[in-house]
Amino acid sequence: MMKKKKAAKGIDPEYLKKQKDALVRKHRQVIYLNDNEMAAIDRYCSRFRIQTRAALYREVIMEKILTELQDNHPTLF
Repeated sequence: MMKKKKAAKGIDPEYLKKQKDALVRKHRQVIYLNDNEMAAIDRYCSRFRIQTRAALYREVIMEKILTELQDNHPTLF
């Protein structure tokens, strides 16, 4: 017997739709790697059993960007 998921009470369905739509990835980026870089990524993925490289790239890039932004935030003084 399967239970149906119930929408959370009090949350506007339009709000949930906008939240979901905001997470859709629609901007494509292409990168080129040399042989050494590709070999390093292949070794890393095989060692840590990573199957989805797109998720790996997104995670690593965003981690780097967010760290840089946090470290270099504007200050008043």
